[in-house]
Amino acid sequence: MRRGAGLLALCLVLVASLVTACSGGDGDDPVRLRVLAGPDLAVLTPLLDELRDETGVDLHMEHRADAETRNPDRGRYDLAWLSSDSYLRLTDKNATRGLQRTPTMTSPVVIGLKPEVARQLRARVPGARLTWADIADAAATGRVRFGMADPRHAGSGLAALVGVATAAAGTGAALRPEDVSCDRLRGFRSGQTLTADTGPALVDAYADHQGEADALITYESDLLALNASGRLDDPLEVVRPEDGMVLADFPLLLLNPARRTAYDKVTQWLRRDSVQRQIMRHTLRRPVNTTVTRDARLREPVGNALFYPDRPAVVETLLADYGDPARRTTGQVVFLLDFSSSMRGARMAALREAFAGLSGADPSASGKFTRFHRGERLTVVRFGGRVLGEKTVTVTGPKDLDALAGTVARGGYGDATAVWSALDHGYRAAARARAADPDRSVSLVLMTDGENNAGLSYAEFVRRHDALPAAVRAAVPTYPVHFGEADAGALRRAAARTGGRMVDASDSSLSEAFKEIRGCH
Repeated sequence: MRRGAGLLALCLVLVASLVTACSGGDGDDPVRLRVLAGPDLAVLTPLLDELRDETGVDLHMEHRADAETRNPDRGRYDLAWLSSDSYLRLTDKNATRGLQRTPTMTSPVVIGLKPEVARQLRARVPGARLTWADIADAAATGRVRFGMADPRHAGSGLAALVGVATAAAGTGAALRPEDVSCDRLRGFRSGQTLTADTGPALVDAYADHQGEADALITYESDLLALNASGRLDDPLEVVRPEDGMVLADFPLLLLNPARRTAYDKVTQWLRRDSVQRQIMRHTLRRPVNTTVTRDARLREPVGNALFYPDRPAVVETLLADYGDPARRTTGQVVFLLDFSSSMRGARMAALREAFAGLSGADPSASGKFTRFHRGERLTVVRFGGRVLGEKTVTVTGPKDLDALAGTVARGGYGDATAVWSALDHGYRAAARARAADPDRSVSLVLMTDGENNAGLSYAEFVRRHDALPAAVRAAVPTYPVHFGEADAGALRRAAARTGGRMVDASDSSLSEAFKEIRGCH
């Protein structure tokens, strides 16, 4: 009897041990949590079995390309694990208010450049420290072709867009609506040749089409992993822009408060030093624990961490202006420039200096974001009492910009100022451009230093504008540049009627006014 009792006791001990092992060591039943996950989290799959064995919590990951731009269904998911929850918190504060969040690792959005391209770009920059402005300038001139995930869907793409726009604003603070009301990303966007809906898909697209791009803009971890994969002809040089980066902290969010105990087990396990080291090895993302020694490739300081916008309107404007990166954008600007006799001398010198700056002579950060870019169609119309000359080019290189500069430099002043006749001429050119290519965005820039004293009256211009096709009236704005003795009230009325706005060069300079106008088309 004693022997039978002993066997029974031994069996009970073994059963209890098995139950304890399967439940994570605290006697609870195994717990399965449903997780909405971004595609960037798939790389952690090898660690999930170990997490389940040690905590008794099984994470059932559903990777969705739109995970970071949709409101998570709390009836379907217990947790959300994203590269960033910034967009979610910004666009749906009610859905995220009070959510428990735990950062699990970090990675900044950086730039990977082919070595020769990196060498050439660094040689043009004092100190060889590249900025987003340098990349925008190189993209505008065709020296850099880059791949970036679609910012409408992917956290890395949106973070990159925020980073570039913040650098373009030049404030060093979180973007405000007025910082992006005239967005300055068209030159940067002209260099994009590869895109995808997710970060992992972008990496695959670049590896398969390395001849189509010189650069890849994504998380630092993606670039380091790609370099180590053996898939590249030449490893990419990782560039951490001097003017700052947006940092992802890959938060784990508790959607179902009833799962708090299991959530705490998971987050405590993920933040152990030993697990943080494993995460770093598997993903090449930076550990959140400062006690963990970093991989040598991750010891470069992040530097200036840029702020994510705190207003939904900012992100909405950025996304609307950037549009679909898979579609090539076509844009045309018609510059209507006053060449009346009052523009002789210093005023004309200021105008020519402004055009030289837009053509690449301005080395400042703002100049690099506002310069003319490849693929852009530009028309210069000189007017006095009538049209004195006209030149249109599509920018392919310096020779086209030289041709425009020659048109601005040419003499031939008029004795009168036909402001509204010139604007009417511009709208007829815009109507032809839109008829030839309905997808082309067209805008007019009107610069004058005097009041209208010839040609059409303002009322006659309005009558002719009203007779234009609806697609032209609704989609072609005028941006007047007020200079000298021009009638500011009349220019503001024209801007308001056409959907543009006036910029006053009297408050700064023609160069600064043209920079401001550049972002508005």
